[in-house]
Amino acid sequence: MSTQELAPTRRSGGSRWLAAFAVLATVAILGVVGVLWWQQDSPPALAGERLTSFPTVDRSGLDDTQIRIVEVLRTEFAQQNDGTVYAEGVDEPWCADFVSWVMREAGQPLANPNSGSWRIPGVYTLTEYYQGNNRFEAPGYLAKTGDVVLYSDASAFNQHTNIVVAADGDAITTVGGNEFGRITIHRFRPAEVFGLVGYGRL
Repeated sequence: MSTQELAPTRRSGGSRWLAAFAVLATVAILGVVGVLWWQQDSPPALAGERLTSFPTVDRSGLDDTQIRIVEVLRTEFAQQNDGTVYAEGVDEPWCADFVSWVMREAGQPLANPNSGSWRIPGVYTLTEYYQGNNRFEAPGYLAKTGDVVLYSDASAFNQHTNIVVAADGDAITTVGGNEFGRITIHRFRPAEVFGLVGYGRL
């Protein structure tokens, strides 16, 4: 076989290596761009730190209701539904709708003190509900999984509500709807959050 017959084969092998290298380089560049885009799109923490993945929750001390709440929160965080899903199709600020919906799905429906509906669309009315049922706790209470946190408009969250998914000493982890228009997770020390009104006890 002559060297002229080998030359095309060598060039073909080199071309394959060059093409493979180009593909790998492209994948690496797209990966970096994707991470940068995700970080840019990721909203900041309102208090403490904002978690980007659902936390591991120790279930050993939880009752069945608390476990159901954790599972509902995990599912909704993964799905990232539009707020109208939790507000019976109504387009409105939906943090209290989210709390109402999660509690109903977990078998602990609330009762709107004005209408009797399971859905309580406002933070003020949600606070009234817990006060009227002797389930309201002032700041300083050691929150537990399934408790609802209530904030005034002076807080970093503005007038808002979310649900405790885990509590560890003086820190809690919450899952809330309509935080930057989505469902997000925060971990913080309640004592460091100005404008925390209190808790709705599970």
